[in-house]
Amino acid sequence: MKLTKYYYFLFFAALFYSTSAISQDPIFSQFYSAPLQINPAFTGNTFTPNIALNFRNQWSGWPGTAYATYAASVDQFIEPLNIGLGFMASTDNAGDGLFMINNLTGFFSYKVGLGNDWNVKLGVEGGVWQSRINWDKLIFGDQLDDLDGPNGKNPTQEGMPSETSRTVLDVSTGILIYGPVFYGGFSLKHINTPNDVFFASSEEFVTGLPVRYSVHAGAQIVLREGNKRRMDAFISPNILFERQVNLNQVNIGAYGGIGAVFAGVWFRHTFQNADAAIALLGFRQKAFKIGYSYDFTVGSSLTNQLSAGSHEISIGINFDYNRRKVDYNDCFKLFR
Repeated sequence: MKLTKYYYFLFFAALFYSTSAISQDPIFSQFYSAPLQINPAFTGNTFTPNIALNFRNQWSGWPGTAYATYAASVDQFIEPLNIGLGFMASTDNAGDGLFMINNLTGFFSYKVGLGNDWNVKLGVEGGVWQSRINWDKLIFGDQLDDLDGPNGKNPTQEGMPSETSRTVLDVSTGILIYGPVFYGGFSLKHINTPNDVFFASSEEFVTGLPVRYSVHAGAQIVLREGNKRRMDAFISPNILFERQVNLNQVNIGAYGGIGAVFAGVWFRHTFQNADAAIALLGFRQKAFKIGYSYDFTVGSSLTNQLSAGSHEISIGINFDYNRRKVDYNDCFKLFR
């Protein structure tokens, strides 16, 4: 078992050596609880500050924290100016600190009315993207002994890069069209393809963070109107498609709420194989809501026994609850 653990570290070393050439974004399974990560046009879905906290522990069966993602955001709509403003901080921690990405991002959106209760929102975001490798934690093949695992007496012959931390400017944009029942949007992340490369074996290597394309749509179907004593009952079918480099994935499913309880189920497919089934259960009380979801690995050599699936927790605080009257004539209930 001890030697197996060392091979896990070797796996991470190889993984991060390659991702320095082509990076991909983490995506929350509870994407509706982190909408700014999907499209900056989602900025300002509430008239008062809306706070979102997200945590994802991916492949929890690997030793340590295989891949953990943390995010915190706040945004709101400023009615007199017809704009939305937001801010988000996030961290991706892979291999217990082997490879980390930190982001600090600002968001802006502008709403235009189209008539008949339809609107379009244009969004932009700009921030700082910092990636860092902890070289001292990397273990390469020439440091492994057949019996004892890593041998500290044998330093690696792998060349250390000239820098182990890079900070770049990252810019994204998106558009959202919505009405009382339906919404649809499109976003482009990393449109300036910031260069986050640590290693480059040739000029043909990808030397920038690839653009991420996102198409998303959904609906909100009210099953029972709410009043002062009870909340609406609704169901929201939705779909999210993502493409980055030659990697594709689609999430399709539904989210629903009855009173203080909400739940959801989704299926994620990569177009090459089925990836995961996702189950959500949550609770809402006044301004607060908390949700827990679990990704069941399916249709992949990375079985659920090996990966132990992925856990995700979201916490939302919507201060609109304290307003005397909030009249939303849109389809964004699942995002609040």
